[in-house]
Amino acid sequence: MTSPKFDNSYARLPDRFYTKMPPTPVAAPSIIALNDGLADQMGLDLEWLRSDAGLAMLAGNAMPDGAEPLAQAYAGHQFGGWSPQLGDGRANVLGEVVGPDGARWDIQLKGSGPTPYSRMGDGRAGLGPVMREYIVSEAMNALGVPTTRALAAVSTGETVARETLQPGAILTRVAGSHIRVGTFQYFAARQDREALELLLNHTIGRHYPHVDEGDGLGFLNAVIVAQAELVAKWMGLGFIHGVMNTDNTHVGGLTIDYGPCAFMDAYHPATVFSSIDQGGRYVYQGQPEVLVWNLAQLASCVLPFIDSDKDKAITAAQDALATFGDHYTKAWKRVFFAKIGYETGGDAQVTMVQDLLTRMADNQADFTRVFRALARGQGAREEFVDPTSFDEWERDWDGGDAALMRAVNPAIIPRNHRVEEAIQAGLQGDYAPFHRLNAALENPFVDSPEFSDLEAAPTQQQMVRQTFCGT
Repeated sequence: MTSPKFDNSYARLPDRFYTKMPPTPVAAPSIIALNDGLADQMGLDLEWLRSDAGLAMLAGNAMPDGAEPLAQAYAGHQFGGWSPQLGDGRANVLGEVVGPDGARWDIQLKGSGPTPYSRMGDGRAGLGPVMREYIVSEAMNALGVPTTRALAAVSTGETVARETLQPGAILTRVAGSHIRVGTFQYFAARQDREALELLLNHTIGRHYPHVDEGDGLGFLNAVIVAQAELVAKWMGLGFIHGVMNTDNTHVGGLTIDYGPCAFMDAYHPATVFSSIDQGGRYVYQGQPEVLVWNLAQLASCVLPFIDSDKDKAITAAQDALATFGDHYTKAWKRVFFAKIGYETGGDAQVTMVQDLLTRMADNQADFTRVFRALARGQGAREEFVDPTSFDEWERDWDGGDAALMRAVNPAIIPRNHRVEEAIQAGLQGDYAPFHRLNAALENPFVDSPEFSDLEAAPTQQQMVRQTFCGT
């Protein structure tokens, strides 16, 4: 058996980037789930991960040789309000491993105990939020969305207090990095040009190797494209992040920090689930606009590396940000044209998509079920309160490419009520619904009779109207 071989590039940055510290041990850890496929992709030894030494690492009780646990420092705008210091308040990056394909992965424990950035919190995670992030992040990966991944979920044998007492758990999260817009903001707010340059070049090396070192404009343009592509994929799945703060915006274009996230059932552009988003800042239809705002905060951080003349740097950054709309529109068209069966299209297809969405909103039609029914060639009209509304739309549609639609319109998503059912069972010690849901979500574009019940929209009694942050 072989423990992970670490190569910790972030830990080689100056110590003001993080606080080096070990996780806080837990009482009685046990494995809830271990992601065999991801472990293999990362080149990790599954036998070792399942051993006592592997469990000790996944629980934060003991570190293998080469690990350099640290809590990262960052800042951020939260619901538009500035917080000059946030940081990993309940997480430790244990180190980095390089997979067989050369990809570099952070291994992070989430719920691993207090850090200097905990802001009086206990640094722990409840079982419910850990199960939610495991389910949704792995589903997003299977759906083709760039995302952090879940390597393992471990129960701690301890209790955490939130709205109620619940079992404690730790998520082992892996990602190409954990660098956020807020990481850049942390050093920009301190006018630490040296740290910003180190961070810029480190991030370019990890995520955008085609960009030259020190090229702030090339970096900004690359992040703009990655984020435009990402949010278009969210929109195409009816996904609502729920807490798109700058500290939850990944500069590599990954979906990160699954707190009060949710997938829409009935389509409506003004859908909000997050209990903490009282003003609807992160409403479904507003996600692209929020991304532009977040990217503007990133742009302000890298101005010194765009041009030595500040006015010229600002103009260049503004010009770059102005391209987001074009990048997003192109990505949105590609996503939504495919959803109705077209590889390409023009104004007629845009009108067709928008008309369908309007009719869906007016008729409380289920987002996922309508598009999957289009791929199947039957059942879409039954999703509408007034089926004739769909009939009117269908008259102008030629049927599209069924194979293309099947490849992009999932049969199964992690519906809120199914995630909640899995969590409630898990809180009672029954993980069978959790494992079954994860198994179904591994192949979301395949019609699987054994999982057909998971395709159903929720009844009124099952409907989840609010989702909650795990902290």
